[in-house]
Formats: sequence, structure tokens, C-alpha cells
Amino acid sequence: MYLQTIITALVMVATFAIASWKLKSTELSIFITAIAGAIAGGFGFPVRILVEGWFTYFDVALIFVTASLFINIYSETGAMDALVRKLVNRFYNHKWIMMIFMAIFMIIPGALTGAGSVSIFVVGGLVTTVLTYMGLSKKQIVGFMYMFAMLAAAAPPINLWAMLMTAQANMPYVGFDVVLLAPIAVISIFTIIWYGRGAKPKGKEEILASLPPEVPGMNWFRILLPLVALIILILLQKYAAFSTPIFGLPLTFVLCTVVALLCNPKKTTFKKWLEVMSNTMEQVFPLLATVISVGALVNVMNATGVKGLIAITFVTLPVYLIYALVLVFGPFAQGSLSYGSAVILGTPIIFLFNNLGFNVTVVTAALSLIFPIGDCLPPSRIVGRLSIESVKYEEGYMSFLKSALVPILFMAAVALIMFIFPNQFKFLVIS
Repeated sequence: MYLQTIITALVMVATFAIASWKLKSTELSIFITAIAGAIAGGFGFPVRILVEGWFTYFDVALIFVTASLFINIYSETGAMDALVRKLVNRFYNHKWIMMIFMAIFMIIPGALTGAGSVSIFVVGGLVTTVLTYMGLSKKQIVGFMYMFAMLAAAAPPINLWAMLMTAQANMPYVGFDVVLLAPIAVISIFTIIWYGRGAKPKGKEEILASLPPEVPGMNWFRILLPLVALIILILLQKYAAFSTPIFGLPLTFVLCTVVALLCNPKKTTFKKWLEVMSNTMEQVFPLLATVISVGALVNVMNATGVKGLIAITFVTLPVYLIYALVLVFGPFAQGSLSYGSAVILGTPIIFLFNNLGFNVTVVTAALSLIFPIGDCLPPSRIVGRLSIESVKYEEGYMSFLKSALVPILFMAAVALIMFIFPNQFKFLVIS
């Protein structure tokens, strides 16, 4: 039985490597690997196992769709453009303040959707324009874009790596807000200083001329109300759970989308809103495909015993080897398996560290800062490629990696310190 499980695991590894090489699609490669694993494990063509796996992360997929719809409709109303123009008007000659605001703009869409790619889609163009007139070079901007897309995906309230790990480990997804925000704030400050040093801003009029025109009637009330509504609903469900309805994140985003529509000062046709919805689905489809295919793969790995084999392998490793290897295997697993890395590698580590008496919430938070680093690694390179395309960077992929190397290493160091000393950071876990 043990030998068959090892053979099944080797078949799955070989299938994934060949499929990734030939198909150039992480999602299809994962799905084909799941089928190959089931056949090698003696299950034949596993219709039931695949269907069950597809629906494993259905709630996560709903959050993806509704959150992306909210941020895209909010942007379509002109609120995001108006907010940038108002900030440029006020702080155009304060480089550091503007860079902080650009970092926040990059983090918000990804934090609300769980995907750094959404941040690039929604505000990447605006941030690139503003940073260009802040005096940053394209090399600095592409590194800035990638770093904050990573941090956006890792930021609360929706950190998909943490959500997937806690779901598999039967942990509640609570207490992650501060323990994620604190290291993200430290990494953000370092990143802003690293890329902003030596840059000299240009004139206000030159910056404003390059931004989209402000929508008439878009005032501070209309800009802030949808975001305030979102924050209030999330906080009420968290801190007043016994006196307010629990809508859940998907319905919360739907309600805030309605608020954004009501705050729209433009005369927008129903056809235009349908176009926004269609574009949103096209935008999030790769993420949905990844989550669905990962669910199928994990279910097959459960059925064949491969997941248990990986878990046992990790559990029996000396802890110092896990510390030494996590910064290698974590990011490369993310580059290959996308969010599947959290389930396949992260969950066994959580079980081990829980048995050792470590605070698993801090461990989970640390791992969810390590996995995003791999979004610039092959074969997927999703966020890395999008950063290059958004900035129109033309100096090659290796040049891009060099531009982001120092902040990435700093992020890895912060995450590793949390990973090695989780109990020293448990004061950050606030439920």
C-alpha cells in the first residue's frame, strides 16, 4: 500500500511536469494531474471525486466573484479616479505621502478579493502613472507593483492561503487581522523607502493631465460611503455577531456593490453594467479555475493517500530542516501549484507545529507571507507577468526579478522570523 502511494505520487509529479511543459496552463495541468493520480491509485476515471473536489472551495470562489464585482463597479463609478486626483491635488509635492497612498491603493483591491492580480487590473495603470510623475523609473515601478500586489493578496480580510490552510486543518479563520497587518506594514515601509529613495516629483499639472478626468458630482461622500459600508458590515459581523445578522462575505460584497451603484453620479446604462460584470468574470476566471482545479487535486490526493504521504514526510522531518527549506519549497510550490501550495505543504506544517505547542495562527500567517513570493516563479508567474505588462517593462524577466529581489528577501526574512518564533508573536493574535 505504501509502495502504491509512492508510485501514485511519482506519477502525479511526472504528469504535472509534462503537462506544465506542454500546455503552459497551471489550471489544466493540475486537473490532468488529478485524473492521472486517480487512475494510478486504482480509482479509474474519478467523476465523483472530481465533482466533490470542485465544490470544496465553492465559498472561496463566491468571495472571488463578489469581491471583484464590487471593486470593479466601484472603479467604474469613477470613485477610484476621483480619489487619486484629490490626493494628487493635495499631496503632489510630498513624495513619501503619495507613495504611501499608492501602496494603500494597491493593497485594497487585493485585500478585498484575495488576489494581487486584481489590484494590478483595477489600479495598476493609475499607480504606474502617478509613480512615473513622482520620479520613479520603470524598473522601480515594476518592483513596487509586484511587491504590493503580493502584499495585497496576503492582507486581510481575505487571505486565500490562510483560508485554505485553516479549512483543511479544521481551524477557524479568525484572529488573522493584526497578525497579518503588522508584518505587512513593516514590509510596506521598507518597500516604499527602497523604491522611493532618490526620486524627484514632477509638477502637479503634468500629473493631473495624465490621469482620467474626474466625474462631475463625485464628492467625498460618494467616494467613501461604499468602502465605509464594507468596513462597518465586516466589523459588525465580527464584533457584534450575536446582535446582527451574519451575511457572510459574498453577500456583504453584494450589498456594498448596491451601495456603490447608488452612489454613482453618472448616467450609466444597464448594458454598461452588464459589460462590467462580463469583464469581471473574464478577469477572475483564471483564479476560479485555479481554485476549482486545486480542489479536485486535493480530493484525489486525499483519496489516494498522497496527501497523507506528504504530511507524514513533513511531520517526520527535523524542525530545523523545515526552517531551512520552507523559503525554497514554499515559493516554488506556489509557482507550480498556485493556491494548492497552501493545502499540500502548509496544512501538514500546521499539524506538526500544533503538536509542538506553537501558536498555529502565527504559523499560518507566516506561511501565507511566504507562499506569495512564488507568484513570480515558473511555470505560472501570474503576478510577475501582470506587473511587467501593466508597467510595459521591456528589459526582460530577469531584470524584473532583480528589481524586486531586495524587498522580496526582506519579506522572506520577516516571514521566517515569525515562522521560527511564533509564540513570541502570539500577542498579535486578536480574535
